[in-house]
Amino acid sequence: MAIKVLVVDDSSFFRRRVSEIINSESRLEVIGVATNGKEAVDKAIELEPDVITMDIEMPVMDGITAVKKIMAQSPVPILMFSSLTHEGAKATLDALDAGALDFLPKKFEDISRNRDEAVTLLQQRVIQIASKRRSIRRPVSAPQATRQQPTPPPKPASSPAKPNKFNASSAQRFRSSGKSYKLTAIGTSTGGPVALQKILTKLPANYPHPIVLVQHMPAAFTAAFASRLNTLCKIEVKEAQDGDVLRPGVAYLAPGGKQMMFDGRPGSTKLKVIDGGEKMNYKPCVDVTFGSAAKIFSDKVLSMILTGMGADGREGARMLKSAGATIWAQDEESCVVYGMPQAVAKAGISTEDLPLDRIAERMLVEVGLT
Repeated sequence: MAIKVLVVDDSSFFRRRVSEIINSESRLEVIGVATNGKEAVDKAIELEPDVITMDIEMPVMDGITAVKKIMAQSPVPILMFSSLTHEGAKATLDALDAGALDFLPKKFEDISRNRDEAVTLLQQRVIQIASKRRSIRRPVSAPQATRQQPTPPPKPASSPAKPNKFNASSAQRFRSSGKSYKLTAIGTSTGGPVALQKILTKLPANYPHPIVLVQHMPAAFTAAFASRLNTLCKIEVKEAQDGDVLRPGVAYLAPGGKQMMFDGRPGSTKLKVIDGGEKMNYKPCVDVTFGSAAKIFSDKVLSMILTGMGADGREGARMLKSAGATIWAQDEESCVVYGMPQAVAKAGISTEDLPLDRIAERMLVEVGLT
């Protein structure tokens, strides 16, 4: 049976364009359209779609308000369409906080220079997030921690009952491997903004080493995302700049459209931020950053691959593992898209598969803070 899609936009041209693209894929079917957020809320209840595509700026009721109401009344995977501006980035991040699962640029030429590739990507995104239809839940309000607030002690956790698999029902404690680290590296894509926020807001200001973040995200979004995380987190979060000296307790977000690497040696390392490269599929690319980390930090890296489409990070994680570093993967159940974590898990690169809600807890045990 085809995946049922509700298309929401105040532009008749855009509604028609998106509907045509969706209906051209045999696994998808547009079952209705709405011209504003209020209509979207009503039709979400009436039509029970599997996925909703949602514009942000609309009359009567905007997309963010509509997402909040839909997630409160009839939760369903929602894909936002956003303008690639600073204000568009802030609004999109608000929509993700409200419960939307993913976003795409509203101008298709910003998705890909090749129209066919852009069409395929939109269809794939709808299909991918539709798979979360049964597991999607009402959003939990984002933690409002600041660097001045005390860190609540984490609850006891468990060691994996089996290799490469975390037993969520176990009441046993996590145990540190005893390794020492100089860097934490995290790579993610679809579903990553919410995943990163859930992890980073649980880390204390005295986190003992630098953190680098690679999130597939347009150039216009990364500064706004870093600023948002910095407001919510106890650690400092900033958009990485060329020449930044790595400091403990600071997270550096790779800029959209660029590649982030390392220069120097452990203890006196600088970031090298360069052009993304015409032939690179991902800008930033997890493989590039992880591979560079392996060369500089060797086995002193605690790395994670979180939710995301595709396999970016697998080869970089392979290089890290060859150097003796630690690689974890987010588990399938808690991923928006189980692509990137699956790639490292299937290749036998990750040593633990962890649920999103307990990754921060596991990190604190591993680095000796609990």
